[in-house]
Amino acid sequence: MAKYFGQHFLINKNKIRKIINALDLKPNDLIVEIGPGHGEITFAVIKKLSNLVIESFKMIAIEQDKKLAENLELKTKNSRIKNIKIIQSDALKILPKLITQLPNYPITSYKLVGNIPYYITGRLLRIIGELKNKPSLIVLTLQKEVAERICARPPRRRGSGRRAKMNLLAASVQFWAEPKIAGYISRKEFRPMPKVDSAILKLAVKKLDNREITQSFNYHRFVRVLFKQPRKTILNNLLNIGGSDVPEFEIDIRKPDLQKLLKTLNINPQSRPQDLDIRQIIKLSTLF
Repeated sequence: MAKYFGQHFLINKNKIRKIINALDLKPNDLIVEIGPGHGEITFAVIKKLSNLVIESFKMIAIEQDKKLAENLELKTKNSRIKNIKIIQSDALKILPKLITQLPNYPITSYKLVGNIPYYITGRLLRIIGELKNKPSLIVLTLQKEVAERICARPPRRRGSGRRAKMNLLAASVQFWAEPKIAGYISRKEFRPMPKVDSAILKLAVKKLDNREITQSFNYHRFVRVLFKQPRKTILNNLLNIGGSDVPEFEIDIRKPDLQKLLKTLNINPQSRPQDLDIRQIIKLSTLF
């Protein structure tokens, strides 16, 4: 079997069922699927909704591969499914435009699902993070290590196990969503088989107020500086604000004043960025 655009097709029905359950399907949901492939998740969603006797739903499936999109279109017609629309396009390019058109659908919210190619993960999450109208819930199948990085928390104590440390990706995503791993999937459950295991990542999107939305641009510039050199202390990283990576982000603060500021937030200036939790990072970003 050929590998389309880096896709690995999930064949384990129990794992597919776990993905569907993580979507927490409800009446009037609009489900947007990225990379439906052969329709493994697509038809499982429709079957689940039908079993719940939910008729007022819509599903949009975005498939980049032309042949796969045509085959999926044919399957839906043969099954006489009316509630689904197949779009043959690159999800990374069409998603922002598509989301602006969603008010045309009789929905209360929309949810995003996908067994996505690993190489688009970072770009896709950045695009979603920049959407004004974000989904209420996102369920994605990602590389296991990447999913664990996104769910990272600061270490509770030294030697507390191999827990993923806070990082730039986690700080970027956790600003707008609460991540949780809903399950793991062995590489053996895909065809063709990838080189790594996967995880089902569930992102519950936060409802940001106007102040937080306005702050988001400043926040993302700030975390790029904070995690620019993760092995350096928080103090040294912040003193270097205005470097080549983020030249427009500058502060004028002396070292003693910055030390005092960090201590008022109960942050040890000599700690490293990986030791912070998301609440501390967000609070700190508002001060610059």
